[in-house]
Amino acid sequence: MNNEPIALADALASFDALWSPRILTRVNDYDVRVAKVRGEHLWHVHDDTDEFFLVLDGELRIALREAEGERTVVLPRGSAFTVPRGTEHKPSAPSGASILLFEPAGTSTVGDRHDEVPGHVDVTTGHALR
Repeated sequence: MNNEPIALADALASFDALWSPRILTRVNDYDVRVAKVRGEHLWHVHDDTDEFFLVLDGELRIALREAEGERTVVLPRGSAFTVPRGTEHKPSAPSGASILLFEPAGTSTVGDRHDEVPGHVDVTTGHALR
């Protein structure tokens, strides 16, 4: 990994693909990823890890299926939220957003269990930033 400062705006400007995160850096065994998102992702679960979201621009919505029922959290720019491990969730961004994710290296974008993967979602553990 590069040990130089990373400008988030430059990192985000380096790619256009939606739902296809780029790895900014690694912190211990965790990837710090950025992604551009628009529309809906898919319902999925990470069985063994939490998933941290920070909205850099736009608005992100995360639908959650919890023991108490289904709810949606709305995250405007500058907001952060952690989806607890084992919680089924579905991110979406009707108007588009740029987000930062923090999760263990090797974590799949579609989790351990998921609905059918739509063509616009990149099944990856993150791509190198160029």
